[in-house]
Amino acid sequence: METKILLSEKEIPTHWYNITPDLPEQLPPPIHPATGKPIGPEDLSPIFPMELIKQEVSTEKWIEIPDEIIDAYKIYRPTPLHRAYRLEKALKTNSRIYFKNESVSPAGSHKPNTAIAQAYYNMKEGVKRISTETGAGQWGSSIALACKIFGLQCTVYMVRVSYEQKPYRKILMQTWGAEVHPSPSNLTNSGRKILGENPDSPGSLGIAISEAVEDAATHENTKYSLGSVLNHVLLHQTVIGLETKKQLELAGEKPDVLIGCVGGGSNFAGLAFPFVSDKLKGKDIRIIAVEPTACPTLTKGVYTYDFGDTVGLTPLVKMYTLGHTFVPPGIHAGGLRYHGDAPQLCLLVKNKVIEAVAYPQKPVFESALLFARTEGIIPAPETSHAIKCAIDEARKNRGNCMVFNFSGHGHFDMAAYDNYLSGKLEDFEYSENMIKEAIEKIPKF
Repeated sequence: METKILLSEKEIPTHWYNITPDLPEQLPPPIHPATGKPIGPEDLSPIFPMELIKQEVSTEKWIEIPDEIIDAYKIYRPTPLHRAYRLEKALKTNSRIYFKNESVSPAGSHKPNTAIAQAYYNMKEGVKRISTETGAGQWGSSIALACKIFGLQCTVYMVRVSYEQKPYRKILMQTWGAEVHPSPSNLTNSGRKILGENPDSPGSLGIAISEAVEDAATHENTKYSLGSVLNHVLLHQTVIGLETKKQLELAGEKPDVLIGCVGGGSNFAGLAFPFVSDKLKGKDIRIIAVEPTACPTLTKGVYTYDFGDTVGLTPLVKMYTLGHTFVPPGIHAGGLRYHGDAPQLCLLVKNKVIEAVAYPQKPVFESALLFARTEGIIPAPETSHAIKCAIDEARKNRGNCMVFNFSGHGHFDMAAYDNYLSGKLEDFEYSENMIKEAIEKIPKF
């Protein structure tokens, strides 16, 4: 009856797992928007340090984690794997529910797994400042922490609707020394362009990415850092799944169902990718990606080349997309308001290795309350999407073992819970017309 399965610091993974060589087909290359040809390292060097560029295109299955990064991981890793006994009892299910608790990091989420790695590699190459975007603020607070660990300055462009909804995330970033600006802002050409078109824009991750990329590209000693989507980001997050494998072995379990929420794909891939390798070898594992109906990238998007940002400053990558100009409604799961998804994840969805489902936010918060009232931990709105799916699966009473990634706590999201408890929370469906209009603006090759 162990409630938490724990590992020692000596069992922190020493290598990240790179899924690229195990993919069922070759990953389509990123395309330079000006030439229409695949990009090379020289195209990425103005915004990324070379070591991260090498990881982005690596075909090596295992990449060694430097000792300095492992030392920083020890602040909070390994993270516990919990058995959700009380939730199981409330559901009267014969399924066994486990969750990997990434909320124990100082930033309260999984995001430091890659923030620490990215800050380290930037520091090693002499970078002085990092610019980045953040949606709900989990990424921004994580990179602020990582920059403080390795002595870098940090500038964060925070999606305006989240900046206003979640002031304590902003304060957390500032506590760790970061500059935080609501996006769109008047500090960049990208931000000024968006504000010129819509002065009341709530912002989006795509817009904030445009501002952060422009900042990095126009300032010496500054590089850009991204919290999701890119291959090297997903690579760094695989410490989650690698630890989970060891913990399930200690519990005498083999997973039947793996679940994670998806905005860009980093926490989901972190848990799932080490198990995708097993599924591709023939193991019977269902792997489910969960997103909001307000931003249904995997369930309603098209699989094609598109920009990763709104203005069109980034390379084009092949992914499921709602169109780079699509601005989702201001749901409280700010980290899931992204028009695209990680190319590796999208390729696996296309090949039906991974399933995708979408939920409105009211039933998601209903599931979050059930979890909080049984297991005691208040989940982030993003994480609550995975909880909703796990609850739905458990109610089928298949007697199976399921694992979901508890990607972050909701301590800075109490306004969202207040809205739900007071009956003010709205459900948003995606706009067919808005998506159709945005998809028509995707570049054609």
